[in-house]
Amino acid sequence: MMTRMTRHLTSLAALAIALPAAAQDWKTAEAPILSNYRQLTTAESFVRAGEAYFDPETDWVIFQAVPPPPEGEEPSPHYSMYLAGIMLNEDTREITGLIDAVKVSVNDSANTCGWFHPTKPGIFIYGTTIIPPSEDNVPGYQRDTSTYRWAFPTEMDIYASAPKEALRTEIGMLAYGINTPRPVVKRDGYDAECSLSPDGRYLLYVHVDEERSERIGRADGNIWIRDQELNQDIGLIGAEGYDGGPFFSPDGNWIVYRSDRKGDNLLQLFMAEIAYEEGTGRVLGVKREIQLTENEHVNWAPFWHPSGRFIIYSTSEVSHRNYEVFALEVFNEDGLPVADAEPVRITHADGFDGLPVFNADGSLMMWTSQRAPKSPGEERPSSQLWLADVNTDALFRAVTGGPPPAADED
Repeated sequence: MMTRMTRHLTSLAALAIALPAAAQDWKTAEAPILSNYRQLTTAESFVRAGEAYFDPETDWVIFQAVPPPPEGEEPSPHYSMYLAGIMLNEDTREITGLIDAVKVSVNDSANTCGWFHPTKPGIFIYGTTIIPPSEDNVPGYQRDTSTYRWAFPTEMDIYASAPKEALRTEIGMLAYGINTPRPVVKRDGYDAECSLSPDGRYLLYVHVDEERSERIGRADGNIWIRDQELNQDIGLIGAEGYDGGPFFSPDGNWIVYRSDRKGDNLLQLFMAEIAYEEGTGRVLGVKREIQLTENEHVNWAPFWHPSGRFIIYSTSEVSHRNYEVFALEVFNEDGLPVADAEPVRITHADGFDGLPVFNADGSLMMWTSQRAPKSPGEERPSSQLWLADVNTDALFRAVTGGPPPAADED
């Protein structure tokens, strides 16, 4: 029987990793897993764009971006939230880009982490301040400390909205007007980083404990879950320090997230199994927590593959100036947690590649990248949204050492 290490070393992706990055063209290095690249946003439309998610039908994308400022002014340090329909080729029905991005957030607000409802078409949630956030809570790279500052505005809460009208055309979906956002989670302090369970009943989010943050001298973000059927908020992960960016597994039994509980300016990945009360579905807490990474890198933005077998995530493993997308097996073919998986590199372009997500069937990967050529006036390429086709067989063999599970027959 092949060992896990042997399987990884014989995979095409592992062979590509062994080549010096400078000697590789990124399209060649990322093949056969990724192909047919499309740049979804450009520097002409947005100063920067990122953290985008598909709706369940791959009709829409929600993403955060900074629009170009008026002439003579500086761009906003905060993201606005946008909704855009998927654009299709009329003949081939292949995705070619995005249609007419519509801003869904309030002017001058800070926004993050949009997410679509899994069973109610058109409805989305996102974190927003509604009002301008405090001036002392600005995110971004800090030159004096060579670190990235994460912003946790106390005005941030979770809101829901939807297009006033959605129209399906031959070339994709169009949104006309946006309904007034309504609060979904509105507590004192920062509430954001939201996502929903596959059935839409449970809402994951991060709440910052201001009192403990003051005591430990850094943000103390904890992961909570709201049972929208019972209207209850239950604390799930409350380790000292920041825990955030949570997502449900495809079966709704596990969550994956990032943590800086060591306070060492690094982030490690964890997953936890949720305990539900039999019969009622009431959340009882966490059955067990499993640490997935333990290294000297910043590992963040973990996202489940639709199979539930592995995750993709962003990491500084290559360089802090060259974040890349990696994949990590978390469950074996028998459904048991994997403790000794080797991470597999997916992207190979210079600059930032991160915040990766799949669509519902895993045929597409969307992520934030700086791989485009520099635009006039840019010191380095801006972060923009990219899309590529995924070769599921090649991805599974690279990450798990075996083929994907056979499709269920009707």
